[in-house]
Amino acid sequence: MKHILMATGALALSLAPLHAQNFDDPEEFAKQQEQLAAEPMGPADQPWLQHIGDAMVETADLGVEAPATVCFSNAGVNNPWRVVGYTNMTEEVANHESIGEFIHVDAEGSDDKQIADIDDLLAGGDCDVMIVSPNTTAALTPAVERACEAMPVIVFDRGVNTDCPVTFVHPVGGYGFGIQGAEFIADNVDEGGNVLMLRILPGVDVLETRYSAGRRILDEAGLNIVGAEFTDGDNAKTKSIVEDYLMRGEIDAVWMDAGATAVAAIEAFEDSGYEIPVFVGEDQQDFLRKWQDEGLTAIAPTYPTFQWRTAVIAAAHVIEGEAVPGPEWVLPQPAITQDNLDEYVNPAMPPLHYAMCGCEDMANYPGAWGGN
Repeated sequence: MKHILMATGALALSLAPLHAQNFDDPEEFAKQQEQLAAEPMGPADQPWLQHIGDAMVETADLGVEAPATVCFSNAGVNNPWRVVGYTNMTEEVANHESIGEFIHVDAEGSDDKQIADIDDLLAGGDCDVMIVSPNTTAALTPAVERACEAMPVIVFDRGVNTDCPVTFVHPVGGYGFGIQGAEFIADNVDEGGNVLMLRILPGVDVLETRYSAGRRILDEAGLNIVGAEFTDGDNAKTKSIVEDYLMRGEIDAVWMDAGATAVAAIEAFEDSGYEIPVFVGEDQQDFLRKWQDEGLTAIAPTYPTFQWRTAVIAAAHVIEGEAVPGPEWVLPQPAITQDNLDEYVNPAMPPLHYAMCGCEDMANYPGAWGGN
């Protein structure tokens, strides 16, 4: 099997432009709230193969022959979540004899570059199936539609405003993430308690919906949101923001739309001599270890990196003419709680490794992910 890896980018967070989209949709909120509680179909020990709902899309008539070339247009490898996910993807490719070549192009967080990348792949004529993880939804829709005219397309992670892809692979979604964290705070903080909301970037659909869902639940619970601040994913800025709010008054809980700087936020409380409040982080090892070591009252909603495996599996099914869940392949979105925390803490893995990778059964685990 030949792997062609092209244009890998630097690890840097990028600002996605804000498009005219509705990030506070009550119907979508209710749907994702229901999906969080749904029993997924598929093997219980392989959540990357599970799906919520029973709709399927037939692929036998798409005319793809094995071994096929799969091209992947990636929004970026520009944060730890995407680094873990991309490792999942390349390791999953090795499991499928039907995939002959795997061509990766990295948009480095740029809409313009990703559009150009897709057009270049189409002009080259080497791709049989295309996987796209869009940088932003509206901007990438026309490019995905052009790709759909030439070959089967699988979209994952972030969506597009068209139903032309064979399937759209994603966990429950941003509303689900926001719901899980905010409901935990509402269950553990008395009415009138003070909540600080920490966000990373504006304009990214899954982050905007996390915030709108979280704010809805906190407001309905009668909690006092003392601030909603952007950290830019920077540890020093995160600590400074928390320290500033601690000077203003008590904080009973911290809600985050992504947990990359959760440990920095916790350290701000410790450095200032305050008790660590109720906390919403994510499934990065550094946060999970801190939670375990300090006995925190915490939860880690997840946007599982195992979805990167699923996108490759969907491509392989298309090549092999097998049906796939669709038009949306909705994956489960479990949270890490006190009850299952010990299952996910792994000192052998790097601090920025995402525990919900579903990668432990893969041939090169843990070394390919930087573990010991």
